Amino acid sequence: MSQDQAINLSYLLSAVFFIFGLKRLGSPATARSGNQLGSIGMLIAVVATLVNQEVVEYQGIIAGIVLGGLVGILLAKRIQMTAMPQLVAIFNGLGGGASALVAIAEYNRIRNLPGSIDPDVSITIMLGTFIGAVTLSGSLIAFGKLQSFLVPSNAINSILIKALNLLLFLSCIGASTLLVLETGTTYLFPALIICSLLLGILLVIPIGGADMPVVIALLNSYSGLAASATGFVLGNNMLIIAGSLVGASGLILTNLMCKAMNRSIWNVIFGAFGAETSSQGHASSEGKHAQSTTSEEAAIVLAYARSVIFVPGYGLAAAQAQRQTKELADLLQSKGVDVRYAIHPVAGRMPGHMNVLLAEAEVPYDQLYPMEDINSEFDNTDVAVVVGANDVTNPAARDATDSPIYGMPILNVDKARTIIFIKRSLSPGFAGIDNELFYHPNTRMLFADARQAIADVTGAIRELE
Repeated sequence: MSQDQAINLSYLLSAVFFIFGLKRLGSPATARSGNQLGSIGMLIAVVATLVNQEVVEYQGIIAGIVLGGLVGILLAKRIQMTAMPQLVAIFNGLGGGASALVAIAEYNRIRNLPGSIDPDVSITIMLGTFIGAVTLSGSLIAFGKLQSFLVPSNAINSILIKALNLLLFLSCIGASTLLVLETGTTYLFPALIICSLLLGILLVIPIGGADMPVVIALLNSYSGLAASATGFVLGNNMLIIAGSLVGASGLILTNLMCKAMNRSIWNVIFGAFGAETSSQGHASSEGKHAQSTTSEEAAIVLAYARSVIFVPGYGLAAAQAQRQTKELADLLQSKGVDVRYAIHPVAGRMPGHMNVLLAEAEVPYDQLYPMEDINSEFDNTDVAVVVGANDVTNPAARDATDSPIYGMPILNVDKARTIIFIKRSLSPGFAGIDNELFYHPNTRMLFADARQAIADVTGAIRELE
């Protein structure tokens, strides 16, 4: 077997690992092994590439691997689960930036060679540079909005920003076209890079921080497309395959999130997503009355229930209350209560985020039910405990045709016999409207921090023994 055949076989093996790894990431029960398969595939691809390419010095590459590995280990150990979207944003940005740098380096290498540049190579260089630069700057802004670091987290709806976006996009297209068709226009390449970076910033700036996870999913797709374009530039089959997988899976994830939040993917792409929803304003709560409760009253209701469904949301994630929730669930189970968890597709901040949070607290996988499997069970449930989940439990999405969230898939919490809603206040969610569930005749509002409230309820149940 020749070296080229061995390299291509290694790339094929890596692709198989990637595909099976992605498949296993679809379930919390198999996600860990899916990550491991993906890591093995990447290791094989890296080793094969280092053998295949003419590397001038391995010292720098080894130093980069060691340094990057140490940073990765440190982040994995220290990152809070609530900050996972920020980490994904940084990863997306670094991936896009790396693809852009490779495309820029390749352009600088071949533009001084005798003869004209092959149009196919030139086109992929421009695509890699453009998409990679947009992904880099856009991801940094997404990180800033989520982290509240130097960037305002609120949505900004500005006609000027939309006009600038269109101008920058056309400028990038024009510069790329001239660079491909005219070999004497190399001076436009820096302009392409600058315009692409500015476009990434201005595409994300208008979007509110609460909606940023959808944008991050889209930027994840962009990073894959940039990597795939770079693969065509370098003639590397592995980059093409891996980039295509990331690009396709990112688009699928973005589409699923948009459906789960009743939004159009085109609004995300053109930077109008959060601004559109915030313009709807707050629904009036005038004339409505929310019934409050105490931890002692909630304890009595839960202690004598036969079935309980926990509905975790971002409030649980922000309060880091997953372990307290698990403790309460275990206590109820010890009393013979049937306990389950209802997981909305965008519970937490991103798809799968809530599953990971609960898995971190060692909640059994068989107690986690996706929305489509649990919704029919609320009718026969004694108590639904909502922990910080707002818009995804709002009946207006199902019943009010004039509501801005009408049509958004929700959890049918309002059909449970009793609802205990744990929340700091009656403030609206990211959609900016009141949750009708607050004022449901069977809803009892427990106003408190989620972690403390659940701990108090658990203590009150123990006192009943």
